[in-house]
Amino acid sequence: MKLNITKEQARRFILLKQSLLGEHKFTGKQGALEYVRQAGCIQFDPVDVCGKMAELTLQSRVKGFKKEFLSELLYCDRALFDYPDKQLSIIPTEYWPYFERYRKAARAGGKKFEGLSELEEQAKEFIERNGAVSAEELPLTGKMRWHSQIHWSGNWGGESNTARSVLEQLYSTGELVIHHKKGSRKYYDLARRYIPAEILNAPEPLSDDFEYQKWRMLHRIGAAGLIWDRPSGFSNNVWNLTTENRHRIFSMLSDDGTISELTVDGLKNTLYYLTENKPLLNQVLSTSDFKPRCELIAPLDPFLWDKQLIRTIFGFEYSWEIYTPDEKRKYGAYVLPILYGGRFVGRVEAINNRWYEDGVRQTKTLAFAVERCLKRFAEFNDCNTVVC
Repeated sequence: MKLNITKEQARRFILLKQSLLGEHKFTGKQGALEYVRQAGCIQFDPVDVCGKMAELTLQSRVKGFKKEFLSELLYCDRALFDYPDKQLSIIPTEYWPYFERYRKAARAGGKKFEGLSELEEQAKEFIERNGAVSAEELPLTGKMRWHSQIHWSGNWGGESNTARSVLEQLYSTGELVIHHKKGSRKYYDLARRYIPAEILNAPEPLSDDFEYQKWRMLHRIGAAGLIWDRPSGFSNNVWNLTTENRHRIFSMLSDDGTISELTVDGLKNTLYYLTENKPLLNQVLSTSDFKPRCELIAPLDPFLWDKQLIRTIFGFEYSWEIYTPDEKRKYGAYVLPILYGGRFVGRVEAINNRWYEDGVRQTKTLAFAVERCLKRFAEFNDCNTVVC
């Protein structure tokens, strides 16, 4: 018989797993790395209104997080690297070998472009002599008709700057990595200079596509806390994943005990969690006494990857309106949900506005928690003044 829990217990379990409730599980730069390892990846987006997407994701979970921690982990320590996973992402460097099938596909796709290999050699020779380079500095001129061979590569089709296309192709094949960024400008260098040889040259661990899909979905389950076997943001961008294979993956992981099942009051779908998280679930079932936290959540936070699940369990409807025309926006272009205790209590646009959810009692305790959260968020963004 499947374990049945209440929606409130489901909320607490997800939030504890996400380190958004109770005492902080992650602290400082090492804590930031540990969270990315737990999630498998975090999404990257270059827009910086009140912190970039990955920084916003980490600031809500990692006690004492500073923006420079992520930059150091990426470009000094090389413990993380930039590459597509859940769209554009930041990934633990030890996972580099698992993405060889993507690099192989990029190499095969590049062979379809006449003259591309010669341009690649010119780019690599220039970087060998001069070090990290941006598209603006690489001496390859003109335009080329460029169509992405794999949808996640960052090349969306059409005519493109030759230097940029060649650098992105070499980045997709793994011959280059991002050395650093200045704003949205990327600087590339040779991967062999930064990725340890035993990782860079490691064979692909999972040669079978299905086993690879299973590995990816296992990470997504770990990132979610609770997940269901249905189409969702948690299965997006998993290489060639079909509905049939997704069903097989959940069945196999359940049969071998890697994941466990439960039901939630009012939901007809079975939910799954990592069996190794059973002690955390038992903690939720035995107590409701967890320290409430007030946090601002990033629009592309792993917590929000399955908006239907969030709507069903938390009763919260959220849409990132950055690409919505002004006249059709309900709130604003860059609005962050406000999480307090075990529920969403409102949303804030860091520049202009704040909204509380319907039915939320605006108590002194809530007001104090939100003000402290906003002041902490201001410090994270090096702001000295908060206008409430």
